[in-house]
Amino acid sequence: MNLVEVATAQPYRVRIGSGAVTELAGLVAGRRVAVVCPEPLLGLVGRVGLDDPIIIAVPDAEAAKSPDVLVRGWQGLAEAGMTRGDVIVGLGGGATTDLAGFLAATWMRGVGVIQVPTTVLAMADAAIGGKTGINIPAGKNLVGAFHEPRAVLCDTDLLTTLPVREVRSGLAEIVKCGFINDPVILDLVEGHDVLDVTSKAFVEVLTRAVSVKAAVVSGDLHERTSSRGQVGRERLNYGHTLAHAVEAHKHFTWRHGETDAVGMVFAAELSRRCLGLSVEVVDRTRTILSGIGLPTTFDEVAWADLRATMNLDKKTRLEPGTGRRVLRFVGIREPGEVAMIVDPSEDVLGECYRSLQSA
Repeated sequence: MNLVEVATAQPYRVRIGSGAVTELAGLVAGRRVAVVCPEPLLGLVGRVGLDDPIIIAVPDAEAAKSPDVLVRGWQGLAEAGMTRGDVIVGLGGGATTDLAGFLAATWMRGVGVIQVPTTVLAMADAAIGGKTGINIPAGKNLVGAFHEPRAVLCDTDLLTTLPVREVRSGLAEIVKCGFINDPVILDLVEGHDVLDVTSKAFVEVLTRAVSVKAAVVSGDLHERTSSRGQVGRERLNYGHTLAHAVEAHKHFTWRHGETDAVGMVFAAELSRRCLGLSVEVVDRTRTILSGIGLPTTFDEVAWADLRATMNLDKKTRLEPGTGRRVLRFVGIREPGEVAMIVDPSEDVLGECYRSLQSA
């Protein structure tokens, strides 16, 4: 089993590999446990080795991340008499771990949470780093909190029944880590069948992606350090500015990784125009993503509508004096070398979006 340390103020370990979930019982010994789990996965609760847990069933996927579901979760914790010394376990995909983390962050002003992700996306990204949140009609993850887990158990045995669409979606986040920090990931994805979640290559790229995220969040837990040439946790949002806008306009019917793929192509095109990224890397972005079955084109929403939604992106800042919203994008000069792109011209942004339609 692979172990990755997340060296934040309250360090914790991410355990990666077959059978990782068997460690859960020991981690929660002596405490009451509430398991937040999507309804289609309730059959997994019996496999995690807990005695008589409180079960909080939630809708599947992004439908779980709504204010109504959050309130029902609070009510369930209250009815069960959960105290500050008890533990919440998030068992499910990224939406479930986001919701479980926010429930833990807000219940009695903060209780412990252990994440047991069941999708590639959640293992590589959502369950690690302490970002929690829910969606509102105005946009994705606009309400949330930073709340670090006590442990993350990435049991690859839980991935073997995933639909291939979910595996592809999660691989988008792994590929992203290759572009922003660890280009070896890109070589491995190109040279091996990483869609096979039982393969050594898959476990290696997953572990490398977790290591990237662990290093980034350890240095910048609250996403505060990006300035000039120094880019902190914001680097994890490579491709996400457009991706989140697409998700909102498609009413979360696209998988997060699918929108990320389109967003990374957009970010690569923007990086070519603003940071000198080579055409070869832009082309490689499309080749890698399409090679694992992810979309690299998009023309289903008018650019003006997407552009308006992007104003709500968390990286956007208000210009002093004028109150104008200034967009800030994560870009790359080359794989592994990240830089912020601040206030690109509207003409360039529109050109990049058109490149998604004509590719």
